[in-house]
Amino acid sequence: MDARLVNPLEHYYDKQNDETKACLLALKSIIMSVDPQIVHFRKYQIPFFRYKNFSISFLWINKKKILLGFVVDKKAMPQENMKRQKDGVSTLEINPLEDIPIELIKNKLRDLIECYEKALQKS
Repeated sequence: MDARLVNPLEHYYDKQNDETKACLLALKSIIMSVDPQIVHFRKYQIPFFRYKNFSISFLWINKKKILLGFVVDKKAMPQENMKRQKDGVSTLEINPLEDIPIELIKNKLRDLIECYEKALQKS
C-alpha cells in the first residue's frame, strides 16, 4: 500500500513487523474498549488516547520494544505553589510474543478515568 494514501496515524501501525503490528492493534482495541469516550489521535508522531479533555495513554515503539504509557494529565493534578506541572507518565513494557495483561491495563485506565472524573467534579 502506498504510504502517501494512508493517514499518518494508521501508517504508524502499518510500518511495524507483523507481530508488533498485531500487538499494537490489540492494545489499541483494549484501550478503546474501556470507555466509549476514549479518543484515538496522533501526538508526537505516535498513537495517543484521550479521555474527555485529558491525555490517558499512548503506544510507543522504543528499541523494538512496545511501551504502553499511562498518563496522569497535569490538568487533573492539584496546583502547588504556582509550580509548573508536568504530566506524570508510567510505562508498561509489552512483549508482542506473550499474552497481553488485559485486566491490568483496563484497571489502570479505569483508575485514571476515575481520577479525571474527580478532577472534573472539582472544577
